[in-house]
Amino acid sequence: MAASLQAAATLMQPTKVGRSSLQLRSSQNVSKAFGLECGAGSRVTCSLQADLKDLAQKCVDATKIAGFTLATSALVISGASAEGIPKRLTYDEIQSKTYMEVKGTGTANQCPIIDGGRDSFAFKPGKYNAKKFCLEPTSFTVKAESVNKNAPPEFQDTKLMTRLTYTLDEIEGPFEVSSDGTIKFEEKDGIDYAAVTVQLPGGERVPFLFTIKQLVASGKPESFSGQFLVPSYRGSSFLDPKGRGGSTGYENAVALPAGGRGDEEDLTKENIKNTSSSTGKITLSVTKSKPETGEVIGVFESVQPSDTDLGAKVPKEVKIRGIWYAQLES
Repeated sequence: MAASLQAAATLMQPTKVGRSSLQLRSSQNVSKAFGLECGAGSRVTCSLQADLKDLAQKCVDATKIAGFTLATSALVISGASAEGIPKRLTYDEIQSKTYMEVKGTGTANQCPIIDGGRDSFAFKPGKYNAKKFCLEPTSFTVKAESVNKNAPPEFQDTKLMTRLTYTLDEIEGPFEVSSDGTIKFEEKDGIDYAAVTVQLPGGERVPFLFTIKQLVASGKPESFSGQFLVPSYRGSSFLDPKGRGGSTGYENAVALPAGGRGDEEDLTKENIKNTSSSTGKITLSVTKSKPETGEVIGVFESVQPSDTDLGAKVPKEVKIRGIWYAQLES
């Protein structure tokens, strides 16, 4: 850096050569060194002090840009490896892995796939027991007010705020295949609920309980559907910031009595906690089956209400789409 400044200062020394062409050539070299474009007959009129300051500022800016580029490259490389989607595995491949091989890869949040099989439901009529039933959401949309004026509410894409812990797994229940080709599944047990929070484009966060509790679905393998129970996102023993709860805590906001009772119309929803359940509906479709191993996979679409904050808010409509997997045993 010092050598460059010294060379620039040397070039800026007044020349004593009598030839005008040599003086013009020296001026053009100096102007190019400082990023200036001069014509054939123009001369450098800036002072040495101003040019040296400009050169120093350019060096500082170049250093900042280089450092920012290196930091950005490192961030992109680390993010690409951290957020990479793992390869989908079959049930046997997942079972063959150790805990440390699965930890932190995202595989535990994925449903297995089928290697081979048929592109249809190929099980014979009879009564089966479905086990290892798994539902993996791949998209969450929430019905909310549109950003456009006078437009009706529509399902909007959301940003997932929950970590990779939203897949339902180990669900079991009777699975019946009738002679006319219809099927029926009843959910009885398993990890059948998961708390999920998503964020709308406007920044509003929508918590809900993804579940298929007490599901009874029937229909053709191409499309069988049914309703299920959606429990309250929070239990009756949950206390809000003012200490109010459904089965415990205060009955009203003690610090803000309204009309001496605390249960005026504006505060009724906040004071009286509602932990009642609601219902949702899911439609499933079989895309592939393998009778040799008893495996079947497909896609699903579920529509259910969001959290009501114990009755204080109006629930939003949440649409969940994804894939499912199950094993049928006769």
